[in-house]
Amino acid sequence: MALLEVSDLWVSYGMIAALRSVSFKLEEGQVVTLIGANGAGKSTTLNTLSGLLRASAGSIRFNGVEMIGRRPDRIAAMGMVQVPEGRQVIANMSVAENLTAGAHVRRDGRTDEELAAIYARFPRLNERRTQKAGLLSGGEQQMLAVGRALMMQPTLLMMDEPSMGLAPLLVKDVFRIIAEIKERGISILLVEQNARQALAIADYAYVLERGKVVAEGTAAELSNNPAILAAYLG
Repeated sequence: MALLEVSDLWVSYGMIAALRSVSFKLEEGQVVTLIGANGAGKSTTLNTLSGLLRASAGSIRFNGVEMIGRRPDRIAAMGMVQVPEGRQVIANMSVAENLTAGAHVRRDGRTDEELAAIYARFPRLNERRTQKAGLLSGGEQQMLAVGRALMMQPTLLMMDEPSMGLAPLLVKDVFRIIAEIKERGISILLVEQNARQALAIADYAYVLERGKVVAEGTAAELSNNPAILAAYLG
């Protein structure tokens, strides 16, 4: 049984179908990436998995449990945690308060231990723990968004465009962090406009086009597919 199994998923905005019979799966410990052009349905997929959007048909099974119809907070508490596009930190709260807010679903009594680990992993956050999150740079806010998600003790971390708007050097940092998270045994579903970087770190990939899965394969296979190279990797 896969950790995540999405079957025949349909999502509509009014009369417009944003996702059309989307199916994919993710095994425990994998990094799976969804690639495609803007408007292909990548973020819609993550938002539906998180419970922020309602599916009109299909199934989302996480650890064998159906997730459609569950509230976003319950989905997060069960271990499916999203790092949203645009970071969406709480601007008027401090770095420490943002991180602590991420621990509200934990029940293991190890909040302080996890917080110390995050400060060790992200020294810039430790330096700025009393600073308002809205005053951080884009890269620092991305670190904070990831740290806040890790505070929620995810089994599956869903990352939506983590490199968006970042300078090339910071993009390298983001993908290094993703690799470190994978080494911890946390599974990752990655939506990323930078297809080349995403395929370099992923185990398996699905290509979305106009709300449908049009190709899939190992990251190595898709990286060497001439059609994928021409369409997404330049």
